[in-house]
Order: sequence, then structure tokens, then C-alpha cells
Amino acid sequence: MIRLEHLTKRFKHKGETRYIVRDVSFTIPRGDSIGLLGRNGAGKSTLLRLIAGTIKPTKGKIRRFSRVSFPLGFQGSFNGTLTGEQNVRFVARIYGRETEELVEYVQEFSELGNAYRMPVKTYSSGMRARLAFGVSMGIDFDYYLVDEITAVGDVNFKKKCRRVFQERLQNSDIIMVSHSNASLKEYCSAGIVLEDGKLTYFPDINDAIKLHNANMANR
Repeated sequence: MIRLEHLTKRFKHKGETRYIVRDVSFTIPRGDSIGLLGRNGAGKSTLLRLIAGTIKPTKGKIRRFSRVSFPLGFQGSFNGTLTGEQNVRFVARIYGRETEELVEYVQEFSELGNAYRMPVKTYSSGMRARLAFGVSMGIDFDYYLVDEITAVGDVNFKKKCRRVFQERLQNSDIIMVSHSNASLKEYCSAGIVLEDGKLTYFPDINDAIKLHNANMANR
């Protein structure tokens, strides 16, 4: 599980303080794939990065009792001066994965060809997405964090991404940010609505979507 303990994240913008989450205590259990909903600018992607540990909270703690991925769709964790392969080697060491095995897996999965051994800063956004998705699928996580992931490439590559992702979800859960209600309903059983720094949990994703739609209408 993942436990948020009196979690606060705030930013200052043009002299005003903006809260993403404000003194939130919340437990995300295993066994539920969760859709994270909220209006544009509510801080959904920031919350995912907090859960992943790529940014730090202003106050409070996040305790992870499970293996948590970095956000799929977020490629900012790669070092642009290193090659794709070198980045994969670095990630393998961080997560305790057998290095050569992961390097070979990502090379085959990403279909980057010679670009795999070129600096990531030369990659297009689609190439970065292929690399990020390949790395994520090459490591077994208890939770996969998904931030508006869209499969890139030709039809066959998209089918491969979908098939492998579905395989991973046989034993793992996801926390997904998406503007597509169809995708949320396909992958998620439960939902969390982020609004004004507060989290509201629903065991049924359809109820979360209803509240989100109501919030959007009121705005």
C-alpha cells in the first residue's frame, strides 16, 4: 500500500500560494486500480510525481510499502546527455534489476535501433516515450503510475504496448491520470477526485467520474 501522512504540497506563483494537496492523510490499498481525476491545473500530475518520489512534499510524508514506478508518460527522469542504453543501466541499478537483462529487454521493446546508443537529448518526444514505456514494462512494479500515456509508433507497436501492459496488470495495480473516461473505465475500478487540495475516494470509478463532471460544470 501507499500511505499519505499529513501531506502538503504548495507552490508560490505571482505572490500567491497555491496548494496541490493540503494536510491530506490517505491510504491507497493494493488490489484496486485507481483513476485520478481533477480539473486542468488541479495538480494530478504533480500528485503522481509526489507518489513516485520524483519531487518532495512541502510537509508530511509518503510511505511506500510496495514497489512504485515512475510516471509512465513522464520522461523528465532521463539524463539527456546519456544515451538511451546508459539511462537504462542507471535505472536498472536504482531498482535492483539485472542490468544486461533490462538493457536487452528495452532495446528490443522500444525498437529504437541505433538511436538506443545516442544521447536522449537527440530523441523526439515519441522516442522518449518508447524508451520510458520500455523501461517501465521491463521492471515488475506493484503500482504503475500512468500519466496520460499514449502508445506511439505504428499499429503493431501500439498493439504490443497494450498487450504487455495488460500482462503487467494481472499482478499489479495502476494509478492513472487520463482525460478519457473510456480509458479510466477500461483500466480502473476505483477513483480519486482531486479538488481544491483535497482527495475524495470512490470504490466505483463511475461515481468518481460523476463528481468530477459535476465539479467541472460548477466551474
